[in-house]
Amino acid sequence: MTKSRYKPGGFDLAVRKARAGKGLFAKEDIPKGACVTEYFGRTLTREEEYTSRSRYLFEVTKKKTIDGWYKGNVARYINHSCKPNCEVEVYKKRVWVFSKRKIKAGEELGYDYGKSYFDAFLKPIGCRCMKCMSEKQWAKVEAKEAKKKPKKEKKKA
Repeated sequence: MTKSRYKPGGFDLAVRKARAGKGLFAKEDIPKGACVTEYFGRTLTREEEYTSRSRYLFEVTKKKTIDGWYKGNVARYINHSCKPNCEVEVYKKRVWVFSKRKIKAGEELGYDYGKSYFDAFLKPIGCRCMKCMSEKQWAKVEAKEAKKKPKKEKKKA
C-alpha cells in the first residue's frame, strides 16, 4: 500500500503575530513538496456565499465554497505572499497546502491568494508580505501602530 500524497506531515506549526495580523509559522524545517496541512471548514450554501462576511472563504469548485473560520483550521492563518513558499492544491474537493521549497524553522508560511482577492482586499491597503515591504518599511508601520495604541494607566496604590 502506498502512502497518500494528500496526508499532512504532522509538522510542528505555531500561530503568532505577523505583518498581516496573525500568521502561521514553521517550528521545524519542512521539506520541499511536503503536504503541510489541509484548509477545511463548513461548506456554505449558495445564499451564504453571497451574504457571508467571513474573510476565510475558499472556493473549492464552482459549486462548493468552504468557510475556514473554524479555529481548528490552522491553515486559515496562512497569509498571502507575492513570493510564496507554499501552494494550494484541490484534490477530491478538499484543499491541501504543500511546500513549494524547503521552509526553515521560524519562517512564516504563505501562498498566493490570487489576483481577484489581491485586487479586492490587499491592493487598496498595500501588501505586507516580505517581497513587497522591506524590513525598514515594516518597522515604520509597527512604530506608527504602536503610537495609536492607548497606554495602560498605572494603578494608584
